[in-house]
Amino acid sequence: MASDIKYIILINTLKIVLLLVASPVICLGQLLQQKAAYSRADSLRGSLSSPLRTCYDINFYHLDVRFDIDKKMISGSNLFKFTATKDFRKLQFDLFSNLTIERVRYKGLNLSYRREFNAVFVTFPKTILKDSKDEFTVFYSGKPTIAKHAPWDGGVVFAMDSLGKPWVATACQGIGASIWWPNKDQQDDEVDSALISISVPDQLKDVSNGRLRKVIPLNDGYTRFDWFVANPINNYDIEANIGDYTHFNDSYNGEKGLLSLDYWVLSYNEDKARKQFGNNVKPMLTAFEHWFGPYPFYEDGYKLIETPHLGMEHQSGTAYGNKYRNGYLGRDLSGTGRGLTWDFIIIHESGHEWFGNSITAKDIADMWIHESFTNYSESLFIENTIGKLAGQEYVHGSRRSILNDEPIIGPYGVNKEGSGDMYAKGSAILNMIRTIINDDEKWRSILKGLNSKFYHRTVVSKEITNYINEQSGINFDPVFDQYLKHSGIPTLEFRFENGRTWCRWIADVAGFNMQVRIRTKGRPYILISPTTTFRPVDVSGLNKENLEVDTFNYYIGVLIE
Repeated sequence: MASDIKYIILINTLKIVLLLVASPVICLGQLLQQKAAYSRADSLRGSLSSPLRTCYDINFYHLDVRFDIDKKMISGSNLFKFTATKDFRKLQFDLFSNLTIERVRYKGLNLSYRREFNAVFVTFPKTILKDSKDEFTVFYSGKPTIAKHAPWDGGVVFAMDSLGKPWVATACQGIGASIWWPNKDQQDDEVDSALISISVPDQLKDVSNGRLRKVIPLNDGYTRFDWFVANPINNYDIEANIGDYTHFNDSYNGEKGLLSLDYWVLSYNEDKARKQFGNNVKPMLTAFEHWFGPYPFYEDGYKLIETPHLGMEHQSGTAYGNKYRNGYLGRDLSGTGRGLTWDFIIIHESGHEWFGNSITAKDIADMWIHESFTNYSESLFIENTIGKLAGQEYVHGSRRSILNDEPIIGPYGVNKEGSGDMYAKGSAILNMIRTIINDDEKWRSILKGLNSKFYHRTVVSKEITNYINEQSGINFDPVFDQYLKHSGIPTLEFRFENGRTWCRWIADVAGFNMQVRIRTKGRPYILISPTTTFRPVDVSGLNKENLEVDTFNYYIGVLIE
C-alpha cells in the first residue's frame, strides 16, 4: 500500500479551487517545491547502482527472530544466500544503527565489518568469484524502532488487544525492512524465497507470509512458528504479526485452480470477521482476476491478518485493521457514496498483490506503479460489482484529495517517494488513458498483459509506459511526462474569434498533445487532438455557450476566452 492511505488527508479549500478553476493552471507545486538536499545516508540507503550492492544477487533468506514483548526487544539472525554477479571481497547489507550486530558468520569465521549510518560493509577473507553461490549469517539484537502511527511511520507496533493481551505487528514500507531485520534493503533485488521463523511467548501465535510449515515448542516459554514463502518477495512485505489469534479458512476456485483463503483474527472478533471477509474477499478476487489475471501467489495462498494498525499489503498475508467496517474506517474517500459498500483495506491492500508485490518498482521514486494502479483497482472493483459509471464516479470524486504539490515520480537513488498524489491523481491518469483508448476489452488486455509480462518482476516506469504505448498503439509519453514528472495539470484553452473556434494545450511538456473529448451540449462527445499551438476546432455549431469538455473523465483545467 501502502503506507497507503496517507493520500486521504488534507483536503482544503485552496486545493479544491485549484482542481476546479477554469483558468490557466498556476501550479501550487511550483510555489511550494524546494530543492531538497540529500545526504550520504540517503544515497547509501537508496542507491541501486553501488558496486557493493550490485555485486550479489540475493536468493534466499532465513530470518529467525525472537520477540521479547515485555522488554520490547528482538534478537536473532538472518541467513543470506546469494549468487555473485562479479568477483568481489566486500558487500553492503543494511540494518538500522540502533540495532546491535553481534557477529557476521561465514564458513565458521567471524567477518570484519564497518557500519556507516544504517549501512553495513562486510569484508570476506577471500575473493568471492563471479557466478558462485555462497552464504553468510548476521546475528543481531536490540530494541527496534517503535512505530507510533503505523503504517505511516515504520517499525514495530507493540500494543494490547481489548482483553489486555499482547498484540504486536511490523510495518516498514518506505523506511525499509532494515528497521527491524538485516537484509539487502532495496526493492530492486527481491529474494527468490524465504523461511521466516518467529519465536513468541507460548500463549501467543505468530502469523507471517506464505504457508505455515512447523510450530515448534522451544521448552523455554516460547514457541517458534516457521513460515515458508515460495515466491519472490519484497523485503518490506516480510512481516511478523503476534497475538492471541484464532484461525478459520475457506477456498476460492480461481483462474489457476483452488486458492486457499486463511484468516487470522483476534479470537473475540471471529464472528465479525467471518461476515466481513465473506462479503468482500471472493468478490474482490473475481474482479481482480477478471481485470488483472490470476492472483499472483497461489503457491503461498491468500491471507488476511488482523493487526493493531490500519493495514498493509504484506504479500500473501495482508495486514487488516479496518475494524470490520465498510469504507475507509466507515468513510467514503470519494465523497460519492460509492466507497461505502465495500471494505477499503481488503480491496485496496489486496490489489497490491498484483501491483506492488508481483510487479514491483525497482526504486521507490516509481511507487506510482504500486499506488496509482492499486488506487485505480478500487474503481474496477466497483465497476465489476455495480457498473462502469459507478467506477468512474468514484475516480472523479476521489480527485478531491489531490494537492498538485510535487511530481508523482520522486528523485531516484535516495529512497524518496514522490507526491502522495500518486494515489488519486494516478487513478485519474489511468482513467483518462482508458477513455482515450476507447476500447474496454483492449484496456483489460493491457492490464492483464502487464501482469503477465512483468509477473514477479521489478521494473522501472519506462517499462510500464512503453508497454501501454505499444499495446494501445498510442504514444502516451507526453501524458505520462506531464502528469508524473510535473506537479501541475494541463489546461485546455479555447478562443472564439470571427465565428471560429480555436484551442491549444497549456502544459509543462513541450509538444503536449493529449487527445480530449468535447461536444456541443446535448450531442455525443468527439475526440480532438489539440497541441500546444492554437489550431481550429471543426465542430459544427460549437460556440462559447454550448461547449462542453469531458472534465468528468479528464483531470484538466479549461480556459474559455
